[in-house]
Amino acid sequence: MDHAGHAGHPGHAGHHGHGGGGVTWAAAAQATLHCLTGCAIGEILGMVLGTAFGLSNGATLVLAVLLAFVFGYALTMRGVLKAGLDVRTAVKVALAADTVSIVVMEIIDNTVMMTVPGAMDAGLADIVFWLALAGALALAFVLTVPVNKWMIGKGRGHAVVHAYHQH
Repeated sequence: MDHAGHAGHPGHAGHHGHGGGGVTWAAAAQATLHCLTGCAIGEILGMVLGTAFGLSNGATLVLAVLLAFVFGYALTMRGVLKAGLDVRTAVKVALAADTVSIVVMEIIDNTVMMTVPGAMDAGLADIVFWLALAGALALAFVLTVPVNKWMIGKGRGHAVVHAYHQH
């Protein structure tokens, strides 16, 4: 792969980290933000639907986690399908790129939601629900950036997707 054209491309300096140490925190944060976008869409939708339909806390968490994975993978697949990959390869790339990041984020944000008093029992009109959810997602982002930095440095995670980015 020719990396020469990446020098002036925002967010991609040191992005690849093939040697393990050249990954910037900005690149790791960008990869984490991409993953968080899909996770947050699914997580929020799952929490909202579970709360709106009066599901148990356990069922709401399962729905939120399931949707976080669906939307997380879907956003990655959208990009790599656009780059010309077939569906089978796109699924493999999405699984390789996002699984660890999504797992880490889901553990963190659902732990927060379950430990903030009243968050899981709050209704959609309750500020506790929204503050806990926003805080959970923010903490998940902060704690997942180092994981993604390490993975990109090892040529894994978002580094797998980067090979298919269109520039």
